[in-house]
Amino acid sequence: MIEIEYIVKDNKGVEKLRTADKKAADAYDKALDNADLLAQLLRHDNVLPKLKEDDLEALTVYLALNAKNVERALKGKEPEYTDETDDDSNVEPIKGTAS
Repeated sequence: MIEIEYIVKDNKGVEKLRTADKKAADAYDKALDNADLLAQLLRHDNVLPKLKEDDLEALTVYLALNAKNVERALKGKEPEYTDETDDDSNVEPIKGTAS
């Protein structure tokens, strides 16, 4: 039996997600890239300068993973809350990450 597993790492090489779902891996990789851009923006503009790096990462990953609702909120619309009934049985988040 052959199994293919996708491992998503952050820009420091730290493993963040392990999954058999390529689409989920690509989406999470894109979210990590977006989180890095958000962190750069917050640091450049000196927003929350005393925020620890781990907390900044958790915040920016959360914002990136919830981009649709963040965009809705910025447009003055209510977020769309959903029951997390998606089948994530083949997605295995790595402990210690903000996902």
